[in-house]
Amino acid sequence: MDVRFSPEQELLRTSARAFVERECPLARTREWFEAGRPFPPALWKQMAELGWLGLPFAESDGGAGLGALELGLVQEELGRQLVPAPYYASVVLAGAAVALSEDAAARARVLPALAAGELRASLAFLEDEARWDADAVALDAREVGSGFRLSGRKRFVPDGQHADLFVVAGRSAHDALSLFLVEADRPGVRIRAIAWHDLTRRVAELELDGVELPREALLGAPGSGWPVLARVLARARAALAAEMSGGARRVLELSVAFARAREQFGRPIGAFQAIQHKCADQLLAVEGASSASTYAAWALDAGEPDAAVAASMAKAYASEAYARVAEAGIQIHGGVGFSWEQEPQLYYKRAKASALDLGDARWNRAEIARQLWG
Repeated sequence: MDVRFSPEQELLRTSARAFVERECPLARTREWFEAGRPFPPALWKQMAELGWLGLPFAESDGGAGLGALELGLVQEELGRQLVPAPYYASVVLAGAAVALSEDAAARARVLPALAAGELRASLAFLEDEARWDADAVALDAREVGSGFRLSGRKRFVPDGQHADLFVVAGRSAHDALSLFLVEADRPGVRIRAIAWHDLTRRVAELELDGVELPREALLGAPGSGWPVLARVLARARAALAAEMSGGARRVLELSVAFARAREQFGRPIGAFQAIQHKCADQLLAVEGASSASTYAAWALDAGEPDAAVAASMAKAYASEAYARVAEAGIQIHGGVGFSWEQEPQLYYKRAKASALDLGDARWNRAEIARQLWG
């Protein structure tokens, strides 16, 4: 593994940072979620023009043909600014599910539109048990005539209230787990926004009440859902770990800046050893999360046999590291740290929400053990 990024990758990182700092400062993000507005379509189109929305998709599917490393660099910058774009839902989850399927017709129908910013999508996987394994999927997807009828409920669908299309996991004939493409405006589809403590990433509940689908709504072959999803979730864990490391790094920057500016007893609080220790611990956690997510992305791109294990390791480490860094950031800021007007509380909420997504640290460690020892 070459631990240095290429000039092209560094350019992607710097251009992504410049864009999100210019177009999506936290003050503007606050205006959006306080007013209940979705991510602006104009900015979504700009992301498409930058090539971000098609970044991991093959060139034949309208994408850039890049890998998990480049995706992680963009995710890291989005996490650094808490950008409330549906990028994670559309590209990292739903788009990846379509791209990794062997359904050429679905790829041609969905991915170019997604890459062009004409479509927002999401993955509907979680149900009542909130587990991330194949056995947790129980949504009924029975064959009816020449198509399917879907009935059931999906929980915590990321950015589901603004999605145009869902990739839905369900049980078809002979208890096989299959994936289906379901349009948001199809009869029988009901979407309800869920009140969530992280206001920078919205979630929804998706209810399917006897939704009739044509045969071509089946993504790939019947029963092929879990092999595709396992690859999607591994890649998503690496990408989410990169996003979390970006958020943690921003909290470190905010903490150091505050420690230099805030004075007590005639000295900056950063001169006190207790604050220095907290900042040092933050730095250690941030660098560990960044290294773990970068290795996981490299392993996925290189086809390493331990790639899925590395992705779970990165997610487990980043989940705990981000929470520790965000909590320390609030403590360093003191009484104002958890106030609505300040930024640390927003990062803390994102850290706690992201820790649960794709399995918390305990779940991912159990998954590592299962993959290594069965």
